[in-house]
Amino acid sequence: MFAGNFAPPRLGLCQGQLLPISQNDALFSILGTTYGGDGRTTFGLPDLRGRVAMGPGNGPGLSAYREGSKGGRENITLTVSNMPSHNHTATFTQTSGVSTTPAVAEEANSDDPTNNSLAIPSIGGANKIYSSDTPDANLSNGNVNVEGNVNILNNGSQQPFDIRTPYLGINYIICLQGIYPSRS
Repeated sequence: MFAGNFAPPRLGLCQGQLLPISQNDALFSILGTTYGGDGRTTFGLPDLRGRVAMGPGNGPGLSAYREGSKGGRENITLTVSNMPSHNHTATFTQTSGVSTTPAVAEEANSDDPTNNSLAIPSIGGANKIYSSDTPDANLSNGNVNVEGNVNILNNGSQQPFDIRTPYLGINYIICLQGIYPSRS
């Protein structure tokens, strides 16, 4: 890491630049095309702009990561499939609750209940049990049909939220020329 805004001599900023192999053959022998390039004339430096450096491999109970692999996101939007099973409180608002039937003490003159009241069945009047006369009583049968509404509203606005860890912008640098590191 380097807190300056430039790369000191013989060092390069890790910003994904492509370098010619012919001028940087020692560094190419270490990096190869892990970070980009065609491997014939160019190779890439690591690009750590906007990224957190992480060691390759996997620790106990952690996922495996290859050297040079990229991943992660700055923000995410949760969907219902991301949420654990849960329920919401619902409030029922009753809008009616009394069941009455209008009736008249008159002989029935209709078989249609629409806009009519229950009446005294007419003798021989085949299925006529309703009257168009003005009702003079309300019968209650003890059964109540309750009607109302239950509304469970959607919450949230599906806005992405930040999932980054706290960060500090600082340059990463890599040695372009110097003592070749020994593998032993």
